[in-house]
Amino acid sequence: MAVLSMLTEEPMHAYRMQQLIKERRKGDVVNVTQRNSIYQTIDRLLRDGLVAVESMARAANRPERTTYRITDAGRVILRAWLDAMLSTPAREYPEFPAALSFLPSLTPLEAVDALTTRVSRLEQQLAAVEDELTQGRTFLPRLFLIEFEYQRQVLAAELDYVKALVDDLHAERITWPATP
Repeated sequence: MAVLSMLTEEPMHAYRMQQLIKERRKGDVVNVTQRNSIYQTIDRLLRDGLVAVESMARAANRPERTTYRITDAGRVILRAWLDAMLSTPAREYPEFPAALSFLPSLTPLEAVDALTTRVSRLEQQLAAVEDELTQGRTFLPRLFLIEFEYQRQVLAAELDYVKALVDDLHAERITWPATP
């Protein structure tokens, strides 16, 4: 999806795609730590007819660089993927709600300790996202930062919830069943 989306802007080569992902701070939502993953993705998209080779060029002593463009079929698929992902909440299985569902496996003190640690880590993550937003706003249009706005809201909501849960555990508004 990231490759197809970037190719809607203009034809480009894999290295430029990786650079744009970094410049636009998309590393939290798209894993491209290795350039090879972009090449593998492009190979699949080529095979499926969603992208095509625009040109091949060699500059001085540099390796040949292939520039790709999105095909009409690629545009159709990209729009379908985005429509489905934006319009339909997905059934996801994050770890935290799973851990909450088994909270009684810990003692109340262990639960409070773990959740208090989570509060601290959430505060750090929220500060990091706020910093990304502040920095990003200096050179990126808001359109390229909206996933950080979403992450900020999700982190803030989780932080509020976990703090309230810790308060409820401290106040014994949530209690464990007696053990036999």
